[in-house]
Amino acid sequence: MAEDAYSEGGLSFHPMDQFIVKPLFGDAGDPVGMLTITNATLWLALAVLCVAGLFVIGTRGRAIVPSRTQSVAELAYGFVYKMVEDVTGKDGVKYFPYIFTVFLFILFANFLALIPMSFSTTSHIATTAVLGFGVFFAVTILGFVKNGPSFLSLFWVSSAPLAIRPVLAIIEVISYFVRPVSHSIRLAGNLTAGHAVLKVFAGFGQVTAVAPFAVLGVVAIYGLEVLVAVIQAYVFTILTCVYLKDALHPHH
Repeated sequence: MAEDAYSEGGLSFHPMDQFIVKPLFGDAGDPVGMLTITNATLWLALAVLCVAGLFVIGTRGRAIVPSRTQSVAELAYGFVYKMVEDVTGKDGVKYFPYIFTVFLFILFANFLALIPMSFSTTSHIATTAVLGFGVFFAVTILGFVKNGPSFLSLFWVSSAPLAIRPVLAIIEVISYFVRPVSHSIRLAGNLTAGHAVLKVFAGFGQVTAVAPFAVLGVVAIYGLEVLVAVIQAYVFTILTCVYLKDALHPHH
């Protein structure tokens, strides 16, 4: 009865419904299997197409005086390249293509999620966990390939007093294995919170008394989410660079 009364009052919205994965074809209630094409599949594919489109179209002419698209592509390239070089050193530049691809994918996925009626793929832990654990396994394998058993020196703080080194080693090991979890949850959590707040403010727009304030709130939160979309892509990328640096140079 309480729910019916609430709905009849004209203010009924569900902020978390926007994150439900639904089949793209067929009924919304159909089960989602491993091979089902869903709304998440569509927007993940669009993010990939946007990345490819930016660099295929943007660099097609390769003009001395760049077009707007070429300028955006070159700025993104230079920005991430400088980040990789500054954090990891010259040794890490060879892994720039992977890091750059991850950055662009997250950035476009975040931006596409801000389109009305779109779907936020990076708010799902299934997406961010693949990215986070992908980085974790890649840098761990690379660390052992490049350094052999000496990669384990990453967990041995040789600058600390000998008596507390075993304790610090345990802490370092735990923090290392927490990396992919925090790496993925940070991105998904920030995107989920932002889109949920947007939905709440949009829902209050149904109430005449507070509609003007709700609209202002939506505009303000939307502007903040544009900033968050860039910042979260940057944070994920720079942490990837830090982890790569540890794999290349594990010695404290």
